[in-house]
Formats: sequence, C-alpha cells, structure tokens
Amino acid sequence: MLTQLRVSTARSALSAVTRVARVNAARGFIAPTVSRRADFVQELYLKELKAYKPTPIKDSDSVGHVQTFSAPKAPKSPEEADLATSLKEYENMAVEVEGNEGATASSTPAAVEDWLVEEEEEEGGAHH
Repeated sequence: MLTQLRVSTARSALSAVTRVARVNAARGFIAPTVSRRADFVQELYLKELKAYKPTPIKDSDSVGHVQTFSAPKAPKSPEEADLATSLKEYENMAVEVEGNEGATASSTPAAVEDWLVEEEEEEGGAHH
C-alpha cells in the first residue's frame, strides 16, 4: 500500500508540475515581450504632449514685428480751369505733316513720292 501511495503521489506531483509548466508556457507566450512593450521614450513624449498648454495670444504680441497700417494719401485732382485752357490750346494748334514743314495752308502740298520701289526682274533665260 505504501508503494501505491508513493506512485499516486508521484503521479499527482507529475501532473501538477506539467500543469504548471503548461500555464507558464502559455503565459510566457501571451505576455508581451520586450519588443511589444511600449517604448519608455514614447510614453514620456506622449505624456509631455498631453500636458503641454500653449500660451494664449495677446493683441500686443505683434507690436514691433508688424508695421501699423496707414491709408495712403488721396491723390490731388487736376484743376478744371487749367484743363479747359490746355484743351483750347490743343484744338487751336496747327496740324503739322511731315514733309510739309515749309508749306503753308495757302500753298499747294508737296508731291508725295513713292517710297516703295520695286526692282525689275531680269529675264535671264536658262541660267540655273
């Protein structure tokens, strides 16, 4: 009977050991490895990024960096009386035509020469 007790104890111990080994193997397989764990630097970066609060923008922040806008001066309008006199002067001016500098309105206009002169073609015959 003692031997039977030892055998049953050995069997139960062996089954317990194999059960624990299987559970540890499964846990080791499921547990994240070093490469699957979150990176420390990444965690630190995300933590700092979430904690960052930008400073609020004030209206006086742009002083010294941007020039203030000033509207340009209105252009001066020309004087109406001056325009009328200069228009009358223009209308009363004599028309100048090139080539008639010496001729007046009473004399006959100068003959207009034909400035496009075409050269006569020579009929050479069989010169090729």
